[in-house]
Amino acid sequence: MTSGQPRTGNTPPTPTGADTESRPATTAAPGTPTQPARPSDPARTSDNAATETTAGSPPDVGAGSGAAPSGDPEAAPATSGPASDTARRGDTKAATKQDAAQGGSTTSASTAKDSTTTKDTGATKDSTSTKDSTAAKDSGATKDTGATKGGDAGKGAKGDDADGPDKADGEAKPVGPERWEAFASAPEPRPSIFTRAGRAVGRFLIHEWTLATLAATALAVLMTWPTLRYPRYTLPQDYWDPSLQAWQMAWSGHILLADPARLWQSNTFFPELWSFAFSDTLLGYAPAGMLGSGPEDAILRYNIMFVLAHALATLGAYALARQLGAGRIGAAVAGVSYTYAPWLLAQAGHLHVLSNGGIPLALAMLARGHGWSLRHGYRPERRHDGWVYAGWLVAAWQLSLGFGIGLPFAYFLAGTVLVAAVLFFARRLRTRQAVPFGRRVFTADLLGGVLFAGIGLLMAFPFYKVTELHPYAERTIADISIFSPPASGFVTAPAESRIWGGLHEGARAALPWHPEMTLLPGFVLYALAAGGLFFSVWRLRQRLLLLVGVLVTMAFAMGTRFFDGTFTYVPLFEHLPGWSGLRTPGRLMLWTTLLLALLAAGAVTALTDRVRELTAQRIPSWPGPWLRMATLLPLLLVTVEGLNTTPHPVVPTQPAAMRSAEGPMLVLPSNQSLDQHVMLWSTSGFPDVVNGGSGFTPRQLDDVRRVSQSFPDQTSVDYLRTLGVRTVVLLRGQVAGTPWEITIDAPVESLGISRQEVGDAVVYRL
Repeated sequence: MTSGQPRTGNTPPTPTGADTESRPATTAAPGTPTQPARPSDPARTSDNAATETTAGSPPDVGAGSGAAPSGDPEAAPATSGPASDTARRGDTKAATKQDAAQGGSTTSASTAKDSTTTKDTGATKDSTSTKDSTAAKDSGATKDTGATKGGDAGKGAKGDDADGPDKADGEAKPVGPERWEAFASAPEPRPSIFTRAGRAVGRFLIHEWTLATLAATALAVLMTWPTLRYPRYTLPQDYWDPSLQAWQMAWSGHILLADPARLWQSNTFFPELWSFAFSDTLLGYAPAGMLGSGPEDAILRYNIMFVLAHALATLGAYALARQLGAGRIGAAVAGVSYTYAPWLLAQAGHLHVLSNGGIPLALAMLARGHGWSLRHGYRPERRHDGWVYAGWLVAAWQLSLGFGIGLPFAYFLAGTVLVAAVLFFARRLRTRQAVPFGRRVFTADLLGGVLFAGIGLLMAFPFYKVTELHPYAERTIADISIFSPPASGFVTAPAESRIWGGLHEGARAALPWHPEMTLLPGFVLYALAAGGLFFSVWRLRQRLLLLVGVLVTMAFAMGTRFFDGTFTYVPLFEHLPGWSGLRTPGRLMLWTTLLLALLAAGAVTALTDRVRELTAQRIPSWPGPWLRMATLLPLLLVTVEGLNTTPHPVVPTQPAAMRSAEGPMLVLPSNQSLDQHVMLWSTSGFPDVVNGGSGFTPRQLDDVRRVSQSFPDQTSVDYLRTLGVRTVVLLRGQVAGTPWEITIDAPVESLGISRQEVGDAVVYRL
């Protein structure tokens, strides 16, 4: 029979605990063993209710193990832990009392014993089944205290909190996880340290930037060939300026190891001061100059850095285009077109011009550190101060290679910082909200900017000393006019261009100084950039800004040819510190090429994205590979247009006399071209030499060349002794057509000097 209690909540009426426990006793025959509780028994229902309540549902008052009447203080929600077990024991006790009060048919001791045979739901560890009273007694999980002592039903049944395994009808083996271990999969073996190292190396080798670096280096070797064919004996373009620059790298590396305080007082132009600052120094290559010694090692070093400069420029432009939002193929087009633009082939003898890869690389790092992209805008979550530090370090290194390329870069960075600061505060005033920037990024910018400015000032100080000592070395507007290219130079290729060199021979003849006026960046690049104005991943406003940048930099590159430079180059020349030292405006074409490359990268990226969409939509997709191969056509075209016919002459060998002669020395004949060879030869021990070649000629060297025309005679000997010269080396192979052709074999005993034949030279000791 039911408890007759009213329904509580939404739970349907459930038989009370007393009636439920007495029902098996009244229906079973005497002596018949009690059956285990079925899944539908109220005890099972109690377990379900407890589980649901524990999960977070409201407790069901009528679904307990022998539900108490509404308002009974013994009734409590089913919860886990000791409190739940206590509540269940209280429910059992209340049910026993109610059964006794109603005077049911179960009054004997055996009936009372049977009424408590149902195992309490909290007595088992997992609360999932109900046991017979005999099984519960055998297992020790339930202890009947009230019914066995005189059949007092009022004392109820007390359940013991047993934690042992469930048992039914005797002993039952515990069910544990070890029973299923045989069916588990074998554990994966732990890889060895060599396996992990191999996997790490493999991931590194297939990374995008590793592949980009290797591809840029391989392309540089191929595009500059045969530079590395005979790297110890030949130099690209010619052997004059490259000889000077090979000496510069060798001197900086040597003196920084031997006597850093004498860096700017080089062994050439003796006895001039600050002679290392007579031209751009390539000081950033000093670590390479610390390796090897002698002229052959200097030539080898120069050729290696020549190739690596091309590789770095390609990688830097690729990184900048990728950071701004271009795809891989578009970024590759930008890198190749920036590095191998036809106009740069005329600069093959000027390593300080070709060493421009730090410009786009530094800009890419700074943009990455500030979380800025041309395609995606400002993303504060991508900021990283480490990239900001790296960007400023690369920028400072680029500046240390020379002011010819580094000075415009420095002013560009200063202008960028100023514009960014103005836009930052303008947006803050307009929106009344602070744009997220970050203290760490601000600190990195501050420290990096101070480092960059400090390097610039340290580099500028020797050049200002040179200007102070040699005021005639300053450039004038007339000097700038000589090297200012006309507008036709932007479509004229140099003679070193394999594709356009022969076709543009007539156009070059019309240029006053064609090595600095043939400024063709590539007709393919022009076409791709023009297409990028109409079809690109860059937004219209960004494309227009890039176009404006192209036109402005072209106007500046024309120097005084664009309205006499009144609104472009002349104001910079007259008002910006250091700008008067730049005599070749055409080298600003570097910035025009970079902006054109970014426009082209946007167009090629849009093309590759469209091809990818078309390939994904085609069923079947058999045209897909051919369409994707077609996207490589722009890259192939800009590469072919950069092919060259650059000569690689053999460098004159070092005279044997210079290996043993003591300095200070003078090598005759002396002129701008031959003195650059002497500078290279002096890398064997770096003796002081009067000879030297640079962007200008000191007046003292002019006097030496004039007076020594009559050497050996008393006047020239006395003058050279006054300067401190101890040795004069006269090269027989260079005296044809000079005054020394007659006097080289003249006796010198009356002059108080000695004369000695050493190889193909005559050595005079003063």
